Amino acid sequence: MRWLILITIFLLVETYAFQAVKTLSKNQIVQIIYVVISLGILAYVIYTFANYDRSVGPTKYSLRASGLLLLTLVPKMILVLFMFGEDIIRVCVAGYNYLTNTFFDGNVAQYMPDRRKFISQIALGAAAIPFAGLLHGIFKGKYNFKVIRHVLHFDDLPSAFDGFRIAQISDIHSGSFDDPAKIEYAVDLINEQESDVLLFTGDIVNTMAKEMDDWIDTFKRIKNPKYGKYSVLGNHDYGEYVTWDSEAEKAANFQAIKDIHTKIDFNLLLNDSAFIEKDGERIAVIGVENWGHNFKKAGDLTKASEKVSKDDFKVLLSHDPSHWEHEVKKHDDHFHLTLSGHTHGFQFGIEIPGFMRWSPVQYVYKQWAGMYNETGRYLNVNRGFGFHAFPGRVGIWPEITIIELRKGKETA
Repeated sequence: MRWLILITIFLLVETYAFQAVKTLSKNQIVQIIYVVISLGILAYVIYTFANYDRSVGPTKYSLRASGLLLLTLVPKMILVLFMFGEDIIRVCVAGYNYLTNTFFDGNVAQYMPDRRKFISQIALGAAAIPFAGLLHGIFKGKYNFKVIRHVLHFDDLPSAFDGFRIAQISDIHSGSFDDPAKIEYAVDLINEQESDVLLFTGDIVNTMAKEMDDWIDTFKRIKNPKYGKYSVLGNHDYGEYVTWDSEAEKAANFQAIKDIHTKIDFNLLLNDSAFIEKDGERIAVIGVENWGHNFKKAGDLTKASEKVSKDDFKVLLSHDPSHWEHEVKKHDDHFHLTLSGHTHGFQFGIEIPGFMRWSPVQYVYKQWAGMYNETGRYLNVNRGFGFHAFPGRVGIWPEITIIELRKGKETA
């Protein structure tokens, strides 16, 4: 039934798209080439997903298939909006023609006006915009790494940490990578920031620990800042989106994923905390396991904070930003800064600084990208280092976050 619905939608969209092609070109060879390409893509997508192996999980082949599906379907859906709108007008005109011709003349020759060529041209022009965007996102956008900087002011920040620089990365999803040179470039970009501490907020793989085998040496090149590297797990790190032959096999994969963090010199915090000390003062780094409002709730904030006093300055690592919305921001213990990821900003949206920011993910997550502040409690949602499901990024670029902590109030 699921495939029947998908195929029905695809054929409906293709019917309208083919009408646009026919209106613009009467050349049968052009029309045949269009049909062959469209059916070929549909066959490839159906074959790939019909043979999806739930014991393996996402692969480069399934990523490629989803990319092709979106690359062809999204622009054509834009095209359908124009063509369907014209059809509504044509039906209304046909009804008017029928009633007036029948009533006055009895001339029932032709009621439905022809499809207008310029509408098809406008529709194809509009469809070309998302097509170009998706194409750029697949080949360029997914590795268009950006360094996003924030300066945050706190009255109760220990004086020794005035000017302290935190680097954050999130959602590596190593199983999706297909360009070693681009990942090497991103690692160099992280190193160039010369931060005081590096914090990673989960999802190191898509599912399997072996996805990182070819990338251990690359990520091990990330310099160890003066005050270390800390990390937490994300929802994908628990191996819960594939079928396992046994619980023992699943547990072994989970342990191997945790071991990856040690191999690349990160201190993995599993509902635990650590202190960073500087000039006789300290701040706490607290790491919870994944806690998502709609995902796995393995995080235990109480357990993670056992070593921390209420007066300590706290930086919390929690993969899913819904944790901040539903538990952290109103917690009796004041968590000054929470770092999350998870959403990827949907890998699709529009961001024009100071003017506009939109993504479909905002209808699911209240906090989905960037810095948020409520009553002096901050949350940063990193847009992610890697990509997943769709092999690209459109308008929402991969992010390395640099946060500078300052003591005192922000000055105008």
